[in-house]
Amino acid sequence: MEDLVDVVEEEGNNCTTHPFLCSNEGVARIQKDVDDGKVNAMVIGACSRRVNFDIFKFDGCIVERVNLREGVAWPHSREKYPALTEEQKDDEEHFDRIQMKAEDYIKMGMIRVEKVKLPEPYKTEKSSRKILVLGGGITGISAALDAAKAGFEVTIVEKETSLGGYAARMRSQMPVAEPFEQLISPIIDEKIAELKEYPNITVKTGTEVARIAGQPGEFTVTFKKPGEKIPFDVPFPLPPEMILDEKGNELDAEAQHAKYLEYNKGKLDILKLDPDGELYGAVILAAGWRPDRLKGDAYAHLGIDLPDVITNDEFEKIAAKGKIVRPSDGKEAKEVVFIQSPGKDEDDADFPYCGGVTSQVALKQAKYVRNDYPDGKAYIVYQHMRTPGLQENFYKSIQQDNGIFMTKGAVTEVSKAGNSLMVEAHNTLLGKDLNIKADLVVLAAGMVPVTVDDPVVNLAYRQGPGFRDNDIFGGYADSNYICFPYETQRTGVYAAGAVRRSMTIEESMEDAAGAALKAIQCIESANRGVAVHPRSGDMTFPEFFFQRCTQCKRCTVECPFGALDDDEKGTPKANPTRCRRCGTCMGACPERIISFADYTIDSIGSQIKAIGVPSEDDFDEPPFRILALVCENDAYPALDMVGMNRIDYSPDVRVIPVRCLGSVNSIWIKDALAQGMDGVILIGCKHGDDYQCHFVKGSELAEVRVNKMGDALKSLALEEERVRFEEIAIDEYDKLPGLLSDFVEEIEALGPNPFKGF
Repeated sequence: MEDLVDVVEEEGNNCTTHPFLCSNEGVARIQKDVDDGKVNAMVIGACSRRVNFDIFKFDGCIVERVNLREGVAWPHSREKYPALTEEQKDDEEHFDRIQMKAEDYIKMGMIRVEKVKLPEPYKTEKSSRKILVLGGGITGISAALDAAKAGFEVTIVEKETSLGGYAARMRSQMPVAEPFEQLISPIIDEKIAELKEYPNITVKTGTEVARIAGQPGEFTVTFKKPGEKIPFDVPFPLPPEMILDEKGNELDAEAQHAKYLEYNKGKLDILKLDPDGELYGAVILAAGWRPDRLKGDAYAHLGIDLPDVITNDEFEKIAAKGKIVRPSDGKEAKEVVFIQSPGKDEDDADFPYCGGVTSQVALKQAKYVRNDYPDGKAYIVYQHMRTPGLQENFYKSIQQDNGIFMTKGAVTEVSKAGNSLMVEAHNTLLGKDLNIKADLVVLAAGMVPVTVDDPVVNLAYRQGPGFRDNDIFGGYADSNYICFPYETQRTGVYAAGAVRRSMTIEESMEDAAGAALKAIQCIESANRGVAVHPRSGDMTFPEFFFQRCTQCKRCTVECPFGALDDDEKGTPKANPTRCRRCGTCMGACPERIISFADYTIDSIGSQIKAIGVPSEDDFDEPPFRILALVCENDAYPALDMVGMNRIDYSPDVRVIPVRCLGSVNSIWIKDALAQGMDGVILIGCKHGDDYQCHFVKGSELAEVRVNKMGDALKSLALEEERVRFEEIAIDEYDKLPGLLSDFVEEIEALGPNPFKGF
């Protein structure tokens, strides 16, 4: 501790020590100095910044947390790295790796507070507390009611002439209360009646959203009648010349962006606000779903061209009119087969967009047959039967019905057999093939989100009217399933219900409450000038030094959330309340003109330069220096857990947490190597099919940037292996020590950086 105090005082700064800084006495001591006007910036060397963040918060002060506990003391044992004796301290053969790391961290903390400033919140010019709900089905109505009960003004927009959506066209719905054994009448009528009790809910039926422009807190929305053409329409579907090259291949995001501007003749008309538009603070996307159409050769063996082979949606329409009858001749359909999977083989998947809902629909519709005809029979052939939660009780009640037969199996063919149909199935639970004579065959068509066919929101963004990279999520309006339900790639637009995933009515109502709460949080945050998620409460936003801007558009194109527009020349224009504060734009900028008040190129670069890089001038065999730029969302907490579990890794690694790997600018890596560091490792969230990156694209962009550094390293006569990209999930902390040790060993095998000592 005394040596750390010396480091601080050598830099001309004051230092106070306390055995228990987060105690009432310790905090009071700090607060007194703040109140007396002695302190406006402080470096607290103690536990991780992820701990006691509420205790070490002092208004009007820049606070930097130096992680001496989880980052230094706990993960490096003195048994392996003993402290130096007084005699050894002056000996060039000896050095204390752990002490050197602690001293570097203190120096890095001190230089950072000199390079940042206290953020000031961005306040929108206009501030609306109204919430727009797109969709008048069960999800939209439930969301509107929840928001209205919280005291917010709500507008429901429904393109049909009446409310209710699909729920209003159903015969019955699954039970929503104990004992979960009987079908009930759809509750949508009760919800529609409840709407009338709230004067703060406005309903616009027979209306579409032509365009949404602006940003959270001040969205300008243009409405129109279905089919009406108005000047503020955003073109959709997007023409092939905008998204495809001359060979018909889909263009990447940057090329699509350029084509989009070209299609709009490079003008900013697509961004202009509608002077007659209505102002809203946030949007809930509850536009619902459509039944899958099940066309093509893949389903030919199921007899899809036969008039009495229908989808579950078509069956529901028949049931809503009365007793179950055959479409071909209107005769009673007493024997019905429900096919849940198109596969001929046991391991084939279900129909697209299917899941627990389609399983429950099959059970419900089988019950229709039994209710209509006491001597009726229903057969359900499935690969997977999913009845989550208390709907298992309904499944068990169906099992007790002798007129309903269920088996796991693969349907191989549906064919005409006189006036009936013949369904052939094999690999059943009975261990033998089945031939079932049926009056009607019902296929389990999935619930396709409407965003597959239509962007619905029609956003006036430079990136286009819909959600980019939507194919990752099968067309669902969702930026990240795993970490942030309801969130989309457009801040302030929250998805709920079947546009997010297949859901029952009960699930959709619960989902609507979540989306309503997120919309409320967004409005309140925008009014306070802070970020919504995942950096909730962050007051920073991107600031630009435009004198050096080359209009390269990289920041505009690479922003995962469409937070940046640009003018005809390509000069970026920020929409601060759209911004998620990830810093991806900062990492993308080759001129390094983008910064945040407390997170800048210089602040991280200066920390890197503050790291001591011992050379042969200092020690006979100097220790190696490895820089780790670590994502604060998954990798940094995982590293904290390594410390908490006292798992050892090399103390030669210096960790700098970053907002997201997307914010890592290549200059940091170049500076680290230029000053003699032996290796640089970037550790971020996983990306790919199971997206974990909190900022959607950040981790992936960082990997691309690292892979492009090979030529730059070769020009410096450095090996490509000195820079590495790694992925880690928050629950994989036990992998981190080995990952770091492997990298350190590889760097040691390469030998010291030739720039060391210069």
